[in-house]
Amino acid sequence: MKITQEIKDKTITISLNGELDASSSVLLDEELSKPEIMLFNKVLVDCEHLNYISSAGLGVFISHLQRFEDAQIKLIFFNMQEKVKNVFEILGLDLLMTIVSTYDEAMTVSNE
Repeated sequence: MKITQEIKDKTITISLNGELDASSSVLLDEELSKPEIMLFNKVLVDCEHLNYISSAGLGVFISHLQRFEDAQIKLIFFNMQEKVKNVFEILGLDLLMTIVSTYDEAMTVSNE
């Protein structure tokens, strides 16, 4: 799993490349736990090159969801491959998390 970041204004985009499993989810958790992440209004997760997500990977996002909501930080997923999106939908996580098709859509999502 390769994790890269891009910062633009008050938005950070985290790009995931590879498989998000038990071992790589630790790296993602470290990224999302950094204090500086709380300085952003939006955390965008680019899933274009994410070809697998395990329950451990999903758990990382779920564990940070309330903290982000409390801080009024919007967590938004985009460019999600169909097989990864299906996992979110089967578990009902698409109802808890914001999933859009493109980066442009993600940038227009309101923080309200």
